[in-house]
Amino acid sequence: MNKNGLYYHPSFLNHNTGHGHPERPERLRTLMSHLLNSPVWKKLDHLQPSPANREWIHLVHPEEYVGMIETRCRRGDQILDSGDTHVCRESFDIALIAAGGVIEAVDQVLGGKLVSAFCAGRPPGHHAGTSTVMGFCLFNNIAIGARYAQKNHGIRRVAIVDWDVHHGNGTQEIFYEDDSVLFVSLHQYPFYPGTGAKGERGREKGEGFTVNIPMNAGSGEREYVEAFDVEVIPTLNAFRPELLMISAGFDAHRDDPLAQIELTDCSYGILTEKVRGVAEKHCGGRIVSVLEGGYDLQALARSVEKHLEALLS
Repeated sequence: MNKNGLYYHPSFLNHNTGHGHPERPERLRTLMSHLLNSPVWKKLDHLQPSPANREWIHLVHPEEYVGMIETRCRRGDQILDSGDTHVCRESFDIALIAAGGVIEAVDQVLGGKLVSAFCAGRPPGHHAGTSTVMGFCLFNNIAIGARYAQKNHGIRRVAIVDWDVHHGNGTQEIFYEDDSVLFVSLHQYPFYPGTGAKGERGREKGEGFTVNIPMNAGSGEREYVEAFDVEVIPTLNAFRPELLMISAGFDAHRDDPLAQIELTDCSYGILTEKVRGVAEKHCGGRIVSVLEGGYDLQALARSVEKHLEALLS
């Protein structure tokens, strides 16, 4: 058995966001085709997730919110917010599978069957707030996984590193008053969704456990490596996580059409190695990585390959 897992389900391709939408099925179709022909494929356990039980979704999202998404998807609504979160009739059930993949990854990693896991699911999640659909996201998959780790495995300290080019405003909101989940985000700023300023540091007992590192447009690998070395890694080491999770967006790539950051394929391998070093120091290397953005098909596929190479134990 390999000690690194890849969670994927073919139903993810059935989440139809409509013609021309950047968060489209081709993202995963291209990614999986690329990985199948890469050296990392045989080094991974390939796992197909089941839908999450609603009780685990409710650790983050209230029943009313979950019911609203189900009702609107099943009746055929095509847009759930005022802008860009497009769905189809099957999207609710597919979103349950995406969340289920993260939950199963947490089980396998914390149960010692895997050292790390990458969840290649859609729809993504980090813009979804407690009761808010936003930015292509229905359920906050990584937040659900973090709460599940705490509830079902007794984990006290979870760290989430979010390097998607867009600020993970939903994840921040969910944990803003919580000192048991450290949220560290690097993102282009000012940029969509408008949150993620340096001064947003958490509230009440959660103050200091939200760490935003705004990056200027045009920033590249040098600036990101410096941010990791100066701020991200020391912050993680001080927190001493028992589980490390990554909101792994790949839209800070220089080829991505939705942003203006200049990372390369290899940059993601470098950042992953730095996070892995923290995980090896504090939590036996235990990492659960969750796909977020990345909208240039080939750049996404190549970057995920570098990410997986760096995760392999």
